[in-house]
Amino acid sequence: MEEKDVQRLLDMLYSMIDDAKSVAFSAEKCTINRDEALDILDEIRGKLPLELKKAKELIAARNEYVAGAKKEVEKMLRQAELDAKTIVSESEVLQQARQKANDIVRRAEDRSRELYRVANTYTEDALRRTEEAIQSALAEVQNSRTQFRAASQEQMQAAQEHLRQKAAE
Repeated sequence: MEEKDVQRLLDMLYSMIDDAKSVAFSAEKCTINRDEALDILDEIRGKLPLELKKAKELIAARNEYVAGAKKEVEKMLRQAELDAKTIVSESEVLQQARQKANDIVRRAEDRSRELYRVANTYTEDALRRTEEAIQSALAEVQNSRTQFRAASQEQMQAAQEHLRQKAAE
């Protein structure tokens, strides 16, 4: 929900800049409502910590998931060991028990590796998407700031030139 809010705010800021009126004699420069743009940027700034909190929660959930998988594997290993100890020590039965214990251990290890891989893939993907959203927002803010400074400087120079012309008349 919060990610959509940040995206919506970025879209609003982009639209504001895209729809802004061009400055006279310049197709690259525009004039935007500073207060409105700053309000949107403040909202984005307020929501980004929530995005970071979500990413941390995902990492914590992944760690908890991995810890649970390890406990499950340990439980399976203990059960395999108990099963192996309780089997009668006749050679054929004992050999079958060892094979079964090894199969259980192998399956538990395979499952543990798979659970760890899936958890890492999911967390990596979520963190990547969060990082991309944050980088996109930062790039938009930096671009808007650069455009604002250039437009402001150009307006200042135009006003000074106008004053010079008035003074010369």
